[in-house]
Amino acid sequence: MITNQQVCPIARTAELVGDTWTILIVRDLMSGAKRFGQLQESLGHVSPKTLSQRLKFLENADILTREAFAEIPPRVEYSLTEKGRALNDIIHAMSEFGERYLPLEDETVVRAAGD
Repeated sequence: MITNQQVCPIARTAELVGDTWTILIVRDLMSGAKRFGQLQESLGHVSPKTLSQRLKFLENADILTREAFAEIPPRVEYSLTEKGRALNDIIHAMSEFGERYLPLEDETVVRAAGD
């Protein structure tokens, strides 16, 4: 039996990208392919286990691809698929909303980030 939540496209999208780490991974990949270490550094305090789980989830959902290069040392890069890039408008809207309605309490953080 299909529930109302399964029918609702907003609920289905929220289920896919509603996790904080998931949406931030997609945000970071919008600028291009990244390696695991680059993502972990950008995300700050995400654990390697959580990042690995989210990357596998997004790969299984066809949001990103994982490409392994036969090099020494081995190199793996993650990049968005067409489906993943289609989330750009959502991420942009979230950014605009946050800037407009959720200002930072300490404006010195904003100035320091711009340095």
